Amino acid sequence: MAFAPQARSAGGGGALRDVTASIVVFLVAMPLCMGIAVASGVAPEQGLITGVTGGIVVGALAGSPLQVSGPAAGLAVIVFELVQSKGLSALGPILVAAGIIQFVAGVARLGNWFRAISPAVVHGMLAGIGVLIVVGQFHVLFDAKPRPSGLENLWGMPGRLMGLSGTVGSAEMAFAIGLVTIGAMLGWEKLRPAALRLVPGALVGVVTATLVAWALALPVSRVVVPANIFAGVKAPGPEMLAALATPSILATALAIAFIASAETLLSAAAVDRMHDGVRTDYNKELRAQGVGNLLCGMAGALPMTGVIVRSSANVQAGAVSRRSSILHGVWILGFVALLPWLLREIPMAALGGILVVTGVRLVSVSHVRHLFSHYGLLPALIWAATLATVVAADLLTGVLVGLGLSLLELVPWVRRLALRVDTSHHDAHSEIALHGAATFVTLPRLTSALERAPADKPLRLDMSRLDYVDHTVSEMLHDWLERRRAAGHRIDVDGATSGSARRFATAK
Repeated sequence: MAFAPQARSAGGGGALRDVTASIVVFLVAMPLCMGIAVASGVAPEQGLITGVTGGIVVGALAGSPLQVSGPAAGLAVIVFELVQSKGLSALGPILVAAGIIQFVAGVARLGNWFRAISPAVVHGMLAGIGVLIVVGQFHVLFDAKPRPSGLENLWGMPGRLMGLSGTVGSAEMAFAIGLVTIGAMLGWEKLRPAALRLVPGALVGVVTATLVAWALALPVSRVVVPANIFAGVKAPGPEMLAALATPSILATALAIAFIASAETLLSAAAVDRMHDGVRTDYNKELRAQGVGNLLCGMAGALPMTGVIVRSSANVQAGAVSRRSSILHGVWILGFVALLPWLLREIPMAALGGILVVTGVRLVSVSHVRHLFSHYGLLPALIWAATLATVVAADLLTGVLVGLGLSLLELVPWVRRLALRVDTSHHDAHSEIALHGAATFVTLPRLTSALERAPADKPLRLDMSRLDYVDHTVSEMLHDWLERRRAAGHRIDVDGATSGSARRFATAK
């Protein structure tokens, strides 16, 4: 999805714009926080606690001024499997350890390394997660619980449909509510008037399904939340320290920290492309996420990441600073504290319907077509292999398979992987000259050099002595050029002769 960069003003109207944007983000976040919690196999209030923490705490500490943090669909699958295999009690220690790992990584300035992960791996991972969410939440549409694995959920889908009968029972009514949610959500997004473009489709879907279920008094399962959200907070006990020393807990924490950090920083990079304001400080953002996940672990809530759906809503609604993210957390806290009875009217099938749509949108077939058309067969195969392994095995195995296959791009250049970046500044212009092979191995150093380039004078990017550009660096360079040129900066690209490098000269 392409977004036109939006100018940001911190003038007198900035506070008002942050307030209005925060309300939009709150309306998007509420159903997603609960739906992702249900998809993760935990209580809805645990997703809401993560949403509050991501808004108020991480929003105040964030290195990405317009990114919104909260429970992410990308981690729902791994949390569901974790709860099934290790029990709910293991979630707290794992998140505490994951938060510490993220914070230490931020202090060690490892943020840019997460941006070096191949886009084929990231989008393949998200596509696999999307498939798992769809096949799992398909059963929730019938007021049934998802099965323990993605393949079991997939094999069980035909039986679930064939089990529908001509009589109207609870499963049939729940399925109808799920379809109403999906229909209302998609219909609103397609037909909504321009004046109401900021009203999210997920909210319309949930409200419509809730009103239908309430008006017809349908006997379908509904959301269960406590009268007091803080009843969902589980204070850590002495067993927390013992669990933190368990090798299996630490291994799982490392996996969650890696995946959450990659998703957060890639989302932050996408948010930076949507506006021309302050850029993300990736290491500061990583430290903020670490604090957030540490607190979520202490409270027994869900893990968090920076989330692109809520973040893009924040940008499009006109946010100018971190106030918007902080306030959206305040609104979530106030709503669940004052109106928990209203949440209890929401049908579970409605949340399942929202997650089905979310899962389908994560499977970006257009991205794999883009990879194939611009970079050839190997990146497309990496995407497909990552997706298939995530679905057939698990999330971590899928990511490791994708990362392993990414190394194949380096094989022809294994003896010539060095990249030299020469930067020179003159009175009238600046120049960056690249020599050697530009691969994901050298991406952090290249990114730092590009971001330090002054924006107040023309820049010449000399690629005439560049032997090779892999698709990870190619995507980064293309996005950087588009963002700089969209902001009015003059950048000339010389010597872009390879197939992937020729895209840079035409970047808008």
